[in-house]
Amino acid sequence: MSILQNWDQWKDFLGDRLNHAQNEGMNKGVIGDLAFQIGDYLSNQVEPKNDQERILADLWSVASEEEQHAIANMMVKLVQNNGTDR
Repeated sequence: MSILQNWDQWKDFLGDRLNHAQNEGMNKGVIGDLAFQIGDYLSNQVEPKNDQERILADLWSVASEEEQHAIANMMVKLVQNNGTDR
């Protein structure tokens, strides 16, 4: 099963990557920009695998670029306390 098929596993995966980036000294601005780029890629290239991802994709599709940045930043906040290596 892909990590994209399980919302909690997906959040843990993102949390691990976020923790790693922060431990390597990446600042919040860069992390937010990367989250936006990943969100844009997922929205355009990856079919949602669960209800939560479908909601995010639907919100992303109607959001302005500024709103998309806000969604990306909220996802960063959502996963900041997730992951297996916290």
